[in-house]
Amino acid sequence: MSQPPSDAALGELTQALAANAERYDRNAQFPHDNFTLLHQHRLLGLTVPRALGGGGADLATARRVIAAVGKGCPSTALILTMQYLQHFRLQDDPRWPKPLRLQVARDAVHQGALINAFRVEPELGTPARGGLPATLARRTAAGWRLSGRKIYSTGSHGLTWYLVWARSDDADPLVGGYLVHKDTPGISIVENWDHLGMRATCSHEVLFDDVLIPLEHAVSVSPASAPKPELDGTGLLWMAVLLPALYDGVAQAARDWLVQFLNDRAPSNLGTPLASLARFQDVVGRIDTLLFANRSLLDSAVAGQVDPRHAGQLKHLVSAQAIKAVELAIEAAGNPGLSRRNPLERHYRDVLCSRIHTPQDDVVLGQVGRSALAEVAA
Repeated sequence: MSQPPSDAALGELTQALAANAERYDRNAQFPHDNFTLLHQHRLLGLTVPRALGGGGADLATARRVIAAVGKGCPSTALILTMQYLQHFRLQDDPRWPKPLRLQVARDAVHQGALINAFRVEPELGTPARGGLPATLARRTAAGWRLSGRKIYSTGSHGLTWYLVWARSDDADPLVGGYLVHKDTPGISIVENWDHLGMRATCSHEVLFDDVLIPLEHAVSVSPASAPKPELDGTGLLWMAVLLPALYDGVAQAARDWLVQFLNDRAPSNLGTPLASLARFQDVVGRIDTLLFANRSLLDSAVAGQVDPRHAGQLKHLVSAQAIKAVELAIEAAGNPGLSRRNPLERHYRDVLCSRIHTPQDDVVLGQVGRSALAEVAA
């Protein structure tokens, strides 16, 4: 594996991905070209250990890559974020049989294979708010027979491996991830992802109809009576850095477009570019200050200066400030900012999607508030 990509290389990657972004936003198809490019740059195995041919990347490096990819094509960056989160500590998970861990890792490095977890269901919603999945794994002599429905399955058409959140039919169900290869019979994808933003993530509904997988593919399960969290503090911090870094990248792209627009636009009644007016200088100053705050927060987190218990607050702050930055750009640009001829309206649609990722704002702020009030009560 080569050294981590340079800033110059990441800048070129951003430009290449940005050239495809409008096309994929409009047709809402999986961005195969982008992932071919990322595989050529050996970035799909970035968080796979070096001993297995991957990049062995730390959080700082993964953050740099996700930010650059997010600035170019955020849908691609979201799928890549899930890839990095699945791989960064996979080899340390004792619940996975070693041969499967090695296979998934080597598939990523050599074939560019992608993996993501499918967790959300139509009836239950997000499992982050509690409950057991309806997706059922029946134990048979031949293996597990998996049946159920998953929605918001990010990456669907482009993934090789699905980590399906399900429960077994045991008296004390085994709840967690069941590993399924995309070519296993009984899988169908319902193309019903038609969202405002992040359209090329192909987060369609995936149906599993009596899908047969080996018994050892119950790779990350635990008894319902003794559940284990999916992520520890380190995992929560990685998620709280990479997801907001993606949307901060979107805000940076919006900022760059606005600065160029203000320098290029010179109304005849003004006789000089809009950039010369104090009003627009103030707006750009506000945007750059929000992005400075985001950069400072993310820098602190990757340097180990943010306790994992503040991971949710980190995600909330960076995401909210990214949204505000793009809103300011829209207000300053006026009608051109909302025109589909320009990328700013796409940046706005994409950055709004930061709000729906786990943990959501009400959960983050509620937990912080309860903790503060409990300290006083105690």
